[in-house]
Amino acid sequence: MLGIRAKLSLGFGGLFVIILIIGVQSILHLTTLGHSVDTLLRENYRSVFACQQMQDALERMDSGTLFTLLGEDGLGRQLIAGSRPTFEQALQVELNNITLPGEEAAANHLRDLFAQYGKTLGEVMDPLSPLHDRKTAYFDRLLPLFHQIKEIASTILQMNQQNMADANQRARTGAADAKRHMYILLSFGAAVAMVFILFTGRWILRPIQRLTRSADEIRKGNLDLVVQSASNDEIGRLSEAFNEMASGLREFRRNSRTRMDRIQRSTRQVFKSLPDAVAIVDLEGRVEVSTEAAAEVFGLKPNVQVRSLAFDWMESLLQEALGSLPTPDNPPVIQRFVKGEEHFFSSEAVPILDGEKHTTGVILILKDVTREFHQDELKRGVVSTVSHQLKTPLTSLRMAIYLLLEEKAGPLTPKQIELLVAARDESDRLHSILTNLLDISRIEAGRMQMDLQPVSPHEMVVKQVDRFRSSARDHGLTLELEVPVDLPPVLVDTARMEHVLVNLLSNAIKYTSPGGAIRILAEAAGEQICFKVSDTGRGIPAPFLDRVFDQFFRVPEQNGGEGEGLGLAITKEIVEAHGGTISVESKEGEGSTFTFCLQRTDAVSKKE
Repeated sequence: MLGIRAKLSLGFGGLFVIILIIGVQSILHLTTLGHSVDTLLRENYRSVFACQQMQDALERMDSGTLFTLLGEDGLGRQLIAGSRPTFEQALQVELNNITLPGEEAAANHLRDLFAQYGKTLGEVMDPLSPLHDRKTAYFDRLLPLFHQIKEIASTILQMNQQNMADANQRARTGAADAKRHMYILLSFGAAVAMVFILFTGRWILRPIQRLTRSADEIRKGNLDLVVQSASNDEIGRLSEAFNEMASGLREFRRNSRTRMDRIQRSTRQVFKSLPDAVAIVDLEGRVEVSTEAAAEVFGLKPNVQVRSLAFDWMESLLQEALGSLPTPDNPPVIQRFVKGEEHFFSSEAVPILDGEKHTTGVILILKDVTREFHQDELKRGVVSTVSHQLKTPLTSLRMAIYLLLEEKAGPLTPKQIELLVAARDESDRLHSILTNLLDISRIEAGRMQMDLQPVSPHEMVVKQVDRFRSSARDHGLTLELEVPVDLPPVLVDTARMEHVLVNLLSNAIKYTSPGGAIRILAEAAGEQICFKVSDTGRGIPAPFLDRVFDQFFRVPEQNGGEGEGLGLAITKEIVEAHGGTISVESKEGEGSTFTFCLQRTDAVSKKE
């Protein structure tokens, strides 16, 4: 059986042969037509033109002879002198352009007669001969020669004109034959082309269309189809390869399904053994796999829609994981009663990504943090209790130290004063630590009383900056203030917010070398006013940036004076108690920038 290449070669080869035949026929017919036209233009037309010239020149010579006989000798000779060379040149052209049978004899006879005519013309034009003899010579000999020459020239002209007519007829006939042959060949070529197009559709296009439809079916997941092909050409071999590919895909699908079923069963078993509440949710919010804890505590059973559980926080978690909502900085802790006991769960939603980084699902992780939560509460209770218990004896101790330093109980030696001053400083430091611990405990427990009042950001910042100008000057630092007067007021507890600014400014002065600068900036940012305290100090190493707000944490190897590591912790608690946020940016050796943002008074009023 012929292959596609042979079929295409056969079809296009036939068309090529037809085109070649048409081209050869066209060249032959054009050559014949060209020869006919050449005959018309080059051969016969030249003789016809020469004969016409001879006749015209002969008539002018005869008119000149008559003028001479009538007494106009000058005019007559002038006509004869101008016409005779023209006749002789035309005669020579005719003698050199003999193309027809009998034309040569007529031309030679014409040449002989013109020789006689010239001799007789000389006798007629002889001025010495009597006029009567000259007239007699003209009528008896010259005029008959004139008619004979004209008649022979006319005969030669007619012979060439007839040949031109015959050549024209032959050209017309050849053109008609060529047109007929061209029509026949073109019709035959068109018929062959149509046959080739029909067979091309049958041999090539239809099998390719079958393959295309089969590929589309496979794209839709139908791997059970078989492409039928009765040919052994390239299309047939391609169909066989296509069937083999579909068979391989079916086998791969069977193996994949088996492996997937095995993985799913293993995953379910692993999920059942997990202590935490974990569930895998698809993009439509339907639970695919879940642990026993997730099913029992939160109702996250397979094939259950998350939105049907009426947990708004869970729906928000899914939207955050899918990117529809921004992810909060502090995920909420979920409180649930399990078998009559209070439990707390930390919530997290992790998107599942495919190889192209497209989200295909979400993993909901609800970890039981009841023990950690109770431990934090116990720790806060212990810290609060210990702080309260220590504060009363510490107050008595401090009062005794101050009374001794005032020498109420008698004079002191210099050494005793030195020891009491050291004891006073340490007791003051211990009092500050206890005060901060109590404040942190109150804030975390929500017991701190906040006296919120609208305050101008400019007045609030300027008041604290003025307190540190002398200290900054003593340390060789420059204070730069950029707080616009027209900023909207913020709703704050003035005393607590003073504590925030004091902590940030004192740290900036403490950790900035002489010659540096501290910049305090405030600006509006949507419904908030953001405050920035920047310095050009030593900065905070990157590994410690996430811990600077932790309680009792101090950056290692930074000698900034004494401190217990509670200042930034309580600063963060105060800002967040106001509904604000605080963050830090720092680069070691270049300085730090602490930014905290508070709600504008008008924004709070709108929400209320």
